[in-house]
Amino acid sequence: MNKRKSILVVDDDQDIRRTLQRLLERKKYKVSTADDGQAALELIQKQPIDLILTDMRMPRMDGLQLLKAAKMLAPEIEVILITAYAEVDTAVEAMRHGAFHFISKPLDRSQILLTITRALEKRALVLENQVFRQQLATAHHGGGIIGESSIVQELIAEVEQIAPSDSTVLILGETGTGKEVFADALHAASLRCDKPMIKVNCAAIPADLLESDLFGHEKGAFTGAAERKLGRFELANGGTLFLDEIGDMSMDLQSKLLRVLQEGEFERVGGTETIAVDVRLIAATNKDLVAAVEAGEFREDLFYRLKVMTLELPPLRERLEDIPLLANHFLRKYSEKNNKPMRGIAREAVDALKRYDWPGNVRELENVIESVVVLTQTEVIELANLPELVRPGAIPAGPSIVIPFGTPMAKIQQIALEATLEITNGDKKLAASLLGITVQTIYRKVKTADEATEAPEAPQNA
Repeated sequence: MNKRKSILVVDDDQDIRRTLQRLLERKKYKVSTADDGQAALELIQKQPIDLILTDMRMPRMDGLQLLKAAKMLAPEIEVILITAYAEVDTAVEAMRHGAFHFISKPLDRSQILLTITRALEKRALVLENQVFRQQLATAHHGGGIIGESSIVQELIAEVEQIAPSDSTVLILGETGTGKEVFADALHAASLRCDKPMIKVNCAAIPADLLESDLFGHEKGAFTGAAERKLGRFELANGGTLFLDEIGDMSMDLQSKLLRVLQEGEFERVGGTETIAVDVRLIAATNKDLVAAVEAGEFREDLFYRLKVMTLELPPLRERLEDIPLLANHFLRKYSEKNNKPMRGIAREAVDALKRYDWPGNVRELENVIESVVVLTQTEVIELANLPELVRPGAIPAGPSIVIPFGTPMAKIQQIALEATLEITNGDKKLAASLLGITVQTIYRKVKTADEATEAPEAPQNA
C-alpha cells in the first residue's frame, strides 16, 4: 500500500519534522519536508506529492491556507492537518475545504500511521475511479456498449461494420446480457439513425394481441377494435424494428413475419389493403433457435432469414474484466438518479463482484448496484454493503426440491418456478434473475398454471 507513496511533512518545528520524517521513512514512504506553507507549495509544483501532513499554526502561510492552495494545484492530494488547538470550528472549516482528517497534539504515532494509510487508500480509490470514468467515456464511443474485454471490443467492431447495412440482425445471448443495448447501438450507427426505432417484447404481449400490435388493425376487426390502429411495422417505416424474445413468437405469427421480411408488405388485421414498408429488422432471443427448429417450435425458413447477420453476446462470467467498469457505470447512474453523491467502490467489494457467477448477467449486476446505492449510507460501497449472495463464500442456502424420476420437463419447470417464488417471497424480479429467465416468462407461466388449476375437470366416462 505505502510503497513509493510520496508524503510532504510541513511544520515550522524542526524537531517535529525530523521525528515525523524518520517515522514515515521506516514505513518505506518517500518523505519530503518544508518549514512553512509557502515552501510546501513550491515543492508541490516541482514534484508529485500523494499526501501532505501539515501543522496548522505556521508563519507566512498556515495549514488551512496551505490546504486551500494545494487543492487548487492538485485536487487529488490528500491533506492531514495537525494542531495543538483542536477547536471544533477550525476542524469543520478544514474538512469543508477538503482535509482528509484532523489530528491533535500530542501526536500518537499509531494514529498518524493509521490515518495516513486510510487517506492514501481514499486517494487510490479516487484515482482508480478517475480511470474508470475515462474508460467509460471511451466505452460510450461504442454506442453505449460498455466493456474493454477483447470479446466486447470484437463485438463493437462487428456492430460498426454491420450497422450501415440494411441486413437483418439476430442477437443471441442469455437473459440480461445486454441484447437491447446492442440493438440500440446498431440503430444509432446505421443510416436510419434519424428515423424511429420501435421496440417490441414478443414475450410480454399475449399471442392473440401481438399480431395486432405488429401489423395494426382496422376498425371493427375484433371485439374492442373501436378504431383503426397502426402497427409497429408502420410506425417503424424508414427506421428500425427491434423484436426482443422472438423465440416466444407463435408459429402462426412467424409465417406472417416471414412474409414481411421477404416481400416488405402486409395487411392490417381485419383489412384488405396491402401496405408496403421499409423497415430494418433486429431480432433477439435467449433461446436456442437451432434446437427450437429441430423441435418444430420455430420455422426453419424464418430462422435463416433472421440470421443474415448474427451477434452472439457472452455471459458476464466470461467477461469478468468488464465488471469494475460496468459497476462504476451503474454506480454513477443511480447515485445521480437518487441524488446521492458516491465516490466509488472499495477494492474488496470489486473483487467480490468479480468472483460472483452472475446468473442474471449485466441486468443482475445493475439491480445489485442500484439496491446498494439506495441502501448504503457511506460515500464508498464496501464489501459489507453488498448483498449476502454476492459476498465471498456466500452460497444460497434455500430449501432443496426433490423431483421424482420420470417427471415431465414441463412439470419440472413448474416445480422449480414455484419453489423459487416461495424462496423469494413472491418477488418475481428476483426469481427471474435466479432462474435466468425474463419476468414476463414468469408471469406467463404463472398465468398458465392458474388457468390449468381453474379449468373444469373432463367428464368421466360412465
